[in-house]
Amino acid sequence: MTDKFMSMKNLQFSLHSTVAAMDKTYLEALNGHDKKSMDMVLSAALDFAQKEMHPIFEEMDRIPPTLLAGKVQVHPAVRRILKTLGDDGWISAVFPESWDGDDMPSTLLHCINFIFAAANYSASAYSGLTIGAARLILTFGSRALQDIYLPPMLAGKWQGTMALTEPDAGSSLGDLSTMAAPLDPGVYAISGEKVFISAGDHDGVDNVVHLMLARIKGAPPGPKGISLFVVPKLRPDDQGDLVDNDVTVTQIFHKLGYRGTPITGIRLGEKGNCRGYLVGEPHRGLFSMFKMMNSARLEVGMGATAIATAAYHSALDYCQTRKQGRAITGPRDAPQCAIIQHPDVKRMLLFQRAISEGALSLILQCGIWEDILERYPHEKKYHLLLELLTPVAKSFPSEMGIHSVSQSLQCLGGYGYCEDFPVEQHFRDMRIHPIHEGTTGIQAMDLLGRKVVMEKGKALQFLKEEMDACMEKAGKHKALESMARDLAAAIGVLEKTTLALGTLAMEKGAEAYLADATLYLEMFGHIVIAWQWLGMAAAASTALETGASKKSNVLFYEGKLHVARYYFSHELPKMNALSHILINSDGVTLEMPENCFTG
Repeated sequence: MTDKFMSMKNLQFSLHSTVAAMDKTYLEALNGHDKKSMDMVLSAALDFAQKEMHPIFEEMDRIPPTLLAGKVQVHPAVRRILKTLGDDGWISAVFPESWDGDDMPSTLLHCINFIFAAANYSASAYSGLTIGAARLILTFGSRALQDIYLPPMLAGKWQGTMALTEPDAGSSLGDLSTMAAPLDPGVYAISGEKVFISAGDHDGVDNVVHLMLARIKGAPPGPKGISLFVVPKLRPDDQGDLVDNDVTVTQIFHKLGYRGTPITGIRLGEKGNCRGYLVGEPHRGLFSMFKMMNSARLEVGMGATAIATAAYHSALDYCQTRKQGRAITGPRDAPQCAIIQHPDVKRMLLFQRAISEGALSLILQCGIWEDILERYPHEKKYHLLLELLTPVAKSFPSEMGIHSVSQSLQCLGGYGYCEDFPVEQHFRDMRIHPIHEGTTGIQAMDLLGRKVVMEKGKALQFLKEEMDACMEKAGKHKALESMARDLAAAIGVLEKTTLALGTLAMEKGAEAYLADATLYLEMFGHIVIAWQWLGMAAAASTALETGASKKSNVLFYEGKLHVARYYFSHELPKMNALSHILINSDGVTLEMPENCFTG
């Protein structure tokens, strides 16, 4: 197994070129971080990932968590990793100084999560989940809840989770049936069942804190009747001692991949002694949870990006060292060549870079907008852009990442299908991402049904302005003129398709309008990633023109330009076929009778 799972040079290029494109007005959103300080943080994160996470990447998969006597046992390194991440301030980094944090910008946190997930996705998930849950408590919880739960969570001693899904509700959160009966102010008796809780129980921490959705007794049905609660596995009593909170682990799900992190089912209140503590206002639980969900969706996209990146580096290493075959035009008795010399292998490697590096750039762009909104919450433009592109930043890396890792596996041939190399594990680990935090179909309906039409298409207008500015910069480089024209043409196709679907909605209704929303999301993703690649190509061209003298740097920037050319010639044109399908849809996905699916 190669020790290289990512390129620091590429991560730094993606981060710094994104930051450099910021309006100078908003540099304060980086909370005092400059290029040097950010690079120091990234270097420290990489050092930790290389020493503590990557060495147990395969081991955590081969020896998955077990449920024994009602307790979940995980790899013993989990406790050590979480303790170090807590002691060294990684978990608290994005929190205010009043909570021993550094006010780290989200953009930098995304980079750290990328490094950790590329090294070992399962190991990275524990702290990521805790950060998300703790931020919810900080944002919406009472001071009393913050004082009890944040210190041990930020210290890596208590695990945080999101407990949303139920056996009979799934993604339809409005149908959940977990109940909360009022006891004292802010305290409720909880009863019900939850499933698919990542890190829902384990012995790597002293306690598990579930951020849980439930319905207060007597609340209205549907989404408007849902509230948010802190439900710990062990609750502090009046003396501060931890006592059992009547939360029972019912099972560990045996998964295709992502095996190093347990996903559990739990039963609540079997003995009538489970207590939950209200977070925020009653019946506003979904509002609170979705404030966290957008960031969680970006992290899902970043996790997928990281896995695709790690798989690419494994494939690249293999292609550079594996000798097989000869050049088609060379002598038949020539020595075998490294397979990276074969054009079709280059195509597969170009595809992998195009997907993973394009996705990384997009998520960091969204991170910049998160940071701007944290400091300037009333900036409508960046709010609308983030809302519009979050479904894309979650889904494009997740769906296209599967294809990317599949090509990584293909580069290795038969060995790629075997456990001798890590790519087969990356392939399995990748598959959860189109499901996590809202399936691709849900993201598609969110994009087309809500985000595209919000405020009469204002978000799309802002996105076009961003793309126009990018094309103007790129147009200053003669080699990029054709790419800029291609992106302009693609924007025209997007506008034409969106208008056609709007007409379809007026003529045939919302169901027909949304029937092929997933294809629209895919088309939208191709265009957005092309925009990101054009921006990266412009940054690389500028670097070459302003004196990148080291040979390694010249090769790096020239490589960026080659991948950009590949994306525009091989990937972007696929959106035309998707547009054709959407504009000329005959309604087959809507009209197919259910009973006709039976063979």
